[in-house]
Amino acid sequence: MYTITTTEDLARFCEKAKAEAYVTVDTEFLRERTYYSKLCLVQLALPGENGEAVLVDPLANGLSLEPLYDLFRHKGTVKVFHAARQDLEIFFVEGNVFPEPLFDTQIAAMVCGFGDQVGYETLVRKIAKQSLDKTSRFTDWSRRPLSEAQKTYAIADVTHLRVIYEFLDKELKRTGRQLWVEEEEAVLLDPETYTNRPEEAWMRVKTRTNSGKFLAIVRELAQFRESYAQTRNVPRSRVFKDDALLELASTKPTTVEELGRSRLLLREGRRPDIAEGIIAAVKAGLAVKPENYPKPDTSRDQLQVNTALADLLRVLLKAKSESAGVAPKLIASSGDLDALAAGENSVAALKGWRGEVFGNDAIRLCKGEIALSAKGGAVRVVPV
Repeated sequence: MYTITTTEDLARFCEKAKAEAYVTVDTEFLRERTYYSKLCLVQLALPGENGEAVLVDPLANGLSLEPLYDLFRHKGTVKVFHAARQDLEIFFVEGNVFPEPLFDTQIAAMVCGFGDQVGYETLVRKIAKQSLDKTSRFTDWSRRPLSEAQKTYAIADVTHLRVIYEFLDKELKRTGRQLWVEEEEAVLLDPETYTNRPEEAWMRVKTRTNSGKFLAIVRELAQFRESYAQTRNVPRSRVFKDDALLELASTKPTTVEELGRSRLLLREGRRPDIAEGIIAAVKAGLAVKPENYPKPDTSRDQLQVNTALADLLRVLLKAKSESAGVAPKLIASSGDLDALAAGENSVAALKGWRGEVFGNDAIRLCKGEIALSAKGGAVRVVPV
């Protein structure tokens, strides 16, 4: 098992990979103490049961990942990941690059009927007919030297992935569903997926009120927290947690003395630079004019859901997902079904491959053009 620690060795391996149909990729990283993930290890494997598999140490002194990024830009080699979102975020943030073409085995497995958000270990067991030792899963990947157990665990994440990829790729070609997977992967290759704008951070804070004045302060506090966390590369929760944010928006401290009465603000949040930022954010929120208050999206809250129709749509979804061999949640969420039952026609379940599998019949059911009939354990669509 070889560990690459120099740019030259990485370049040599990546040149070999460019001559192959695909390369499997995985990463190990830490995020508990930072805003952005800290990349600690990259695993790569070439095709074939005995294809070369290596570990790349991005923490090695002087090593540049540019040869890897060049491989990612090479269109002739498919880059295979499992559950790629966090891996892709790391490479986008650090190298401003996406691996293309991309193949995500978790998405492909959902399309091929392996269930919702199926884990790598499950696919290894069901497809590769192997078992995984997960004891090193939660180790500190930033510490050096890596143990043999860590290396063995890490390399298994790309060697078994070869068998999984080849099986799923063959199955997708057999069923003609490659475009289904590509539609889902397009989200992973969109920079917007990984862009967190401080001015939009308030939308992720769950509140129990739609008071404009309250939300204006929430918006300013959330924006300060997000900006602070990004510029200093610390987790949001290390600045202050959501419960403290909501308390501050309610108590509206405008002086250090008033801030000192907070019950939920932890010691980290009382540091002078954070305390000053909190007070400034509260004052900015209080100064917002009513016409500029943030307006939460309440459109879904105001939907008049036909609950009986929503139940019928759930039955239709189950029948269609079983017939197609696709995970139900990949086709439509519970919110999508409620929106359809309330007369909304802009949900994702009506577009692309989802429309073919489920959406077209869902619209017909809503219009009363079809009915559902049960025979034995099966549900059938009956024209009306």
